[in-house]
Amino acid sequence: MSVIEFGLDTFLPVTVGEDGHAIGGDQAIRNVVEEAVLAEAVGIDSFNIGEHYRTEFMDSAGHVVLAAIAGRTGRIRLGSAVTVLSTQDPVRLYTNFATLDAVSNGRAQLIVGRGSHTESFPLFGFELATTRTCSRRSSTCSCACSATSR
Repeated sequence: MSVIEFGLDTFLPVTVGEDGHAIGGDQAIRNVVEEAVLAEAVGIDSFNIGEHYRTEFMDSAGHVVLAAIAGRTGRIRLGSAVTVLSTQDPVRLYTNFATLDAVSNGRAQLIVGRGSHTESFPLFGFELATTRTCSRRSSTCSCACSATSR
C-alpha cells in the first residue's frame, strides 16, 4: 500500500500586509514560522524552505528559520526546498543540518541542487562560465557549467 504525503515549500517572499503596504523581511520570517505551525496542525507532512540571495526573498538562512519552526512543532519534517550545493561550504552545510536534525528530534531533510539562478554566485567568490546547447526538437539538453573560485 502506498501512502501519499503532502509538503509545502516556500521561498519566504516579502509580500504585502492587509493594508496593501510591503511587510518587512523580519515580519515575513515570523509569518512563515506561523504558517509552518499551522501546516503541522492541519496534517501537512513536511515544510521546506528554498535558498535565494535576492531582496524579494528572505530564505537565505533557511536552516535558522527551520530551527525556529522545530521549537514550535513536534511532528512535521523540516527541510530545504533546495540548498544550492555549488555555493556552499560542505562542512558548514553538514553542521547546520546536523544541528537542525538534533533540535528537531530527527525531522530534518536536505534537498540539494546546483541552482538555476546564478546571479548570487559572485557573492560567494565564484565566476560562472556556462555553455548551454539545447535541442528544441527533443527533451534533451546538454549543459557544460563550471564555477571557479577566485
